[in-house]
Amino acid sequence: MQRHFEAMDAAMTCGAPWQALLRWLAHVCSDLKGAQRWFIEAHQFRIDTADGIGRPTPEGAHRDGVDLVAVFLVARHAIKGGETRVFDAAGPQGQRFTLTEPWSVLLLDDERVIHESTPIQPLEAGGYRDTLVVTLRAGGFQGDAA
Repeated sequence: MQRHFEAMDAAMTCGAPWQALLRWLAHVCSDLKGAQRWFIEAHQFRIDTADGIGRPTPEGAHRDGVDLVAVFLVARHAIKGGETRVFDAAGPQGQRFTLTEPWSVLLLDDERVIHESTPIQPLEAGGYRDTLVVTLRAGGFQGDAA
């Protein structure tokens, strides 16, 4: 499923905390996959319950087509659901859990697993789930000519 996102706020992405987060994440990924240049994309997601049910992954279980995916839970407010499901791409084994603590992070090896999040439902009006998804790919951005 092709998605389009608005650009992130330049005041945030130019700040020292953002740069430190990306350097830390690239260091962790290089420890896992070998030191290299990482092509990084970041997307902010707010899934709300304004229409009753919010769908974090409307495409269902999927891969992102990158090397590694970091999913940061930023906030949860007045919702239930939003369970994360991670499955072995080569078989039925998997894990299910719910990220509940702000700035919890899940790091996925996109070549080895597929993932999804279940819909969220409101516990009261104004429920939402905010995540920051950062993808890392060696060799270039998706869609770049090889």
